[in-house]
Amino acid sequence: MISALYAGKVFHTRLRPRRHKLAYRVFSLLLDLDEIDGLAQTLKLFAHNKAAVFSFHDSDHGDGSGDLRSWVTAQLRAAGIALAAPKITMLCYPRILGYVFNPLTVWFCHDGTELRAILYEVHNTFHERRTYVIRVAPGATAIAQSCGKQMYVSPFVPMECAYDFHIEPPGDRVVVAIDETDAQGLLLKASFAGTRQPLTDATLLRALFAYPLMTLKVTAAIHWEALKLWAKGVPVFRHRAAKARVATTVVES
Repeated sequence: MISALYAGKVFHTRLRPRRHKLAYRVFSLLLDLDEIDGLAQTLKLFAHNKAAVFSFHDSDHGDGSGDLRSWVTAQLRAAGIALAAPKITMLCYPRILGYVFNPLTVWFCHDGTELRAILYEVHNTFHERRTYVIRVAPGATAIAQSCGKQMYVSPFVPMECAYDFHIEPPGDRVVVAIDETDAQGLLLKASFAGTRQPLTDATLLRALFAYPLMTLKVTAAIHWEALKLWAKGVPVFRHRAAKARVATTVVES
């Protein structure tokens, strides 16, 4: 089975104008679109588009229509990518007791065994969503990708920024690292590194107690860290609403 649970830590380090660090224990699920229904049928603690202790709802991602496979295909088509043998996996937080907020969902788009593209689906707390579609160079082993920031995310980060992604695709472990830069250079570093565990009722039950109410804590931590940045006197940039609540940027490599 490709689907798995990755347990690890999220790190953020802000360099300017005040230094600020955070680290939280979290876990993510790697879900293969071909396996989700089977997982829901075999696992007691996991459901697909239904209420459960852990669940995955299609409408939480993509364009909200619930047809994720068609949505991914459309994003790839816009980038001029056609997959003869598509294998689509996504790294995300699940709903826990019905609640989730995913700041970033990473989609790995394979053609057979070859990774052809990565989709970075960014959510903000204003219910806006933008996906950056970036082609993976043939035969790439170390994945480094970049794009300009197109959607407001944090009140403490200006819009005029760029993202540099450094990815270690899911295997025994997974790494998603992001450097955000502005006109003055590196502004902040963020990363998630996790170790693979099988996706079973036993690992989900352990995660429930090891990371109690994790998805609620993600949202709470966002606001708590924002309060600390405000107290440090970090400048605030007002939210400018996106032209469309859900949008895609195809990044020319």
